[in-house]
Amino acid sequence: MARILFVVTSHSQVDAQRSTGLWLEEFAIPFEAFRAAGIESVTASPKGGAIPVDPASAHGTRPSEAVSAALSQSRSLQEAGNALEYDAIFIPGGHGAMFDLAGSLPLKTLLSEFDVQGKIVASVCHGPAAFVDAIRAEEPRTLVAGRTLTCFTDEEERSTGLVAAMPYLLATKLREQGATVVERAPWAEHVEIDGTWITGQNPQSSGAAARAVVEALGARA
Repeated sequence: MARILFVVTSHSQVDAQRSTGLWLEEFAIPFEAFRAAGIESVTASPKGGAIPVDPASAHGTRPSEAVSAALSQSRSLQEAGNALEYDAIFIPGGHGAMFDLAGSLPLKTLLSEFDVQGKIVASVCHGPAAFVDAIRAEEPRTLVAGRTLTCFTDEEERSTGLVAAMPYLLATKLREQGATVVERAPWAEHVEIDGTWITGQNPQSSGAAARAVVEALGARA
């Protein structure tokens, strides 16, 4: 059975007035897709424990019991083990990722391990904040340098009204670190595949990104 490591945010506040966290569908849709494909999922976060879910993403949505259970008790990144234990890593977004995933040294180490082992690195929306400042294990350059990917676009971020509260614009930052960031229309389903790297632009791309991961794992079976 293939095994996927989900890494999700532990960060619950944009500021004192605004809550954030994981964007629910970016976890729930891939989680259910992997479960349907017979793939085991392990959930980890910087702090471990219960995962904060952005209230805006949970409005009118009732996750399955399996999704709720996975989000109620995550492992810490230190407890998650190393890349040898998994076939892929999947990093959903939510604005919380811009704060803690972007600064997590254990996560950057994991990403370098997955990359050097040629394993699948997948992410959606704000999840690629985890790639910022990550360095390739075997050479002194950023992990995204020379890669083609996508993420939540600057235009999409402006539409949220949260630009001033963000540490940077994600697409701009990844370009500064050497990535080719491909964008489609705001809120359009869009996935980029570059070798073992699979990225989705926004929440609407969660299902397509998950399907791409399942197909990639199937091709390796």
